[in-house]
Formats: sequence, C-alpha cells, structure tokens
Amino acid sequence: MGDKKDVWQGTLALMVLKTLQALGPLHGYGIARRIEQTSGDLLAVNYGTLYPALLKLEQEGYISSEWGTSDTNRKAKYYKLTRAGRKQLEKEAREWEQTTEILARFLAPGKESA
Repeated sequence: MGDKKDVWQGTLALMVLKTLQALGPLHGYGIARRIEQTSGDLLAVNYGTLYPALLKLEQEGYISSEWGTSDTNRKAKYYKLTRAGRKQLEKEAREWEQTTEILARFLAPGKESA
C-alpha cells in the first residue's frame, strides 16, 4: 500500500505507550509493526523517529528496557511500560480525547454543545 501516512507529530509517544500497555514488553521493530497493524497499515513508522522517541520515553522514566533475544534468535532491546508510564498514558489519552472533541466541533458545524 503506497498511501501510508507518517505518524502525526505528538502521537508517537502515546501510541508506543498504548502498545506496550496492550502487549507487554516488545522490541522496537515489534512496536513499529504493531502500530502499523493497529492503524490498518495506514501509518508508516519511521525508525529515525521511533528510536529517538523510545530513548526520550526511557529518559523520562515512562518505559524501561533490557536486552533479550528475539524470536529470530537475535539480540534485541525490549521495552516495557513503567508505573510512571501508565500514569502518563492515562494523562495523554485524556488530553487527546479532549483535543479530538474540540476538533470535532470545528469539523461538524452546527453540532456545538452548550
């Protein structure tokens, strides 16, 4: 499918946290594939964006990592959600829900709530 969109700015961290919450520890390739699958293959995850995002999430304490062996018997870094990451996920999810509600008001004129 040549029509894939890049991940929207500001959403990658939320998608990574949600993916780790749903599936448990995963390596970077697994996270990227899952995000793409969940989007119905409409999104493309750029590894030049993913790995810096994983590093930033780890530095912020929202995920942790450890080395392990992948299904293909290769050394891989596995990431998992921390307690702080679960709290951050809840916060970011609430913020995105609010944002989409606000945008919906602009996209559906005449349906504004009082």
